[in-house]
Amino acid sequence: MAYLLTKTLHIVFVMAWMAAVFYLPRILVNLAEVGDAPAVRQRLLLMGRRLYHFGHVMFAIAFLLGLVLWLHFHIAGGWLHAKLLLVALLLAYYIVSGRKLKRAAQGMQLGSSTALRWFNELPLPLLVMIVWLVLAKPF
Repeated sequence: MAYLLTKTLHIVFVMAWMAAVFYLPRILVNLAEVGDAPAVRQRLLLMGRRLYHFGHVMFAIAFLLGLVLWLHFHIAGGWLHAKLLLVALLLAYYIVSGRKLKRAAQGMQLGSSTALRWFNELPLPLLVMIVWLVLAKPF
């Protein structure tokens, strides 16, 4: 019962973090396209800052629950190492998104909205690979 509860909560907090991972870059696209509307820009920056903080909290809780699964319930295997590497890449992506948000708040250019739209798509293949590794446990 404890295993199922821990795993359920881990999945829920991972889902919440992934919502932030997917939406923060979309806010960056909107910031790049906002043009000359300071009120909208400030609202987007506020939303981005709050979302970035929320994402870090969700990641921390998901990480702690994953650590409990690994240490207490002895989850192991080569697939886990591959999964953790991909999760580290997703975390790096999220941190880069946060840095882009901070640069936008300082008035620096973000780049084109087209480039940001491509940047926005990067986490999807990583997530697909992570889910596949968790379900298939190929090695």
